[in-house]
Amino acid sequence: MKILVGGILFDMDGVLVSSLGSVERSWAKWGAMRNVDAALAIKTAHGQRAIETVRKLRPDLNDVEELNLIEEIEIADKEDIEILKGVPRILSALPQKYWTVVTSATEKLARARLDHAGLRIPEHIITADMVAKGKPDPEPYLKGAALLGQKPEDCLVIEDAPAGTLAGRAAGCKVLATLFSHTAESLSAADWIVQSLDDVKVRALEDGVEIEFEPLFQKDDPLKR
Repeated sequence: MKILVGGILFDMDGVLVSSLGSVERSWAKWGAMRNVDAALAIKTAHGQRAIETVRKLRPDLNDVEELNLIEEIEIADKEDIEILKGVPRILSALPQKYWTVVTSATEKLARARLDHAGLRIPEHIITADMVAKGKPDPEPYLKGAALLGQKPEDCLVIEDAPAGTLAGRAAGCKVLATLFSHTAESLSAADWIVQSLDDVKVRALEDGVEIEFEPLFQKDDPLKR
């Protein structure tokens, strides 16, 4: 499979960096502090903005104060954060004008994780504090496409979470999902699914990016119906 796009919009956690351990430990810690079941806190937090998780689980608390608390807990927990396979090769092949990061993390947390992992950080990224509605709403990816000066339909979203694939699809982007954190069945909004970015090749052209991969599943497969 080869596709040509004007730009790539990368989710961060589970796509560029592995931070699953940090995320789960942090939300378990917050849950213990706020009398919320750890498993419920972790399940709710995946793929969406922390402030929305807080609003769902403890609507009686001050959401901004709780956001600041969980942000500091997550920033402090740097154990196990590492670059995922294929990412350094892909990013080194892409001029900055062709890609950015669209994440449900706050800007402070996103930059801390990317820096700790040793990744090149774009000057401008789309984070939780820059949108009124987070994933699965299309706003984050619409802003990501605008940031690259591209139409959404000319961009490829790369995601690992159901909320993110839904957001990319709702924005009108092409969506490629990886199997880092969720099952193929739960990623049915994606156009294609690969195991990881280690299975993806990119080539920068004058007018965009050529992306080559062999999908495990695509949206017209029986699995995706």
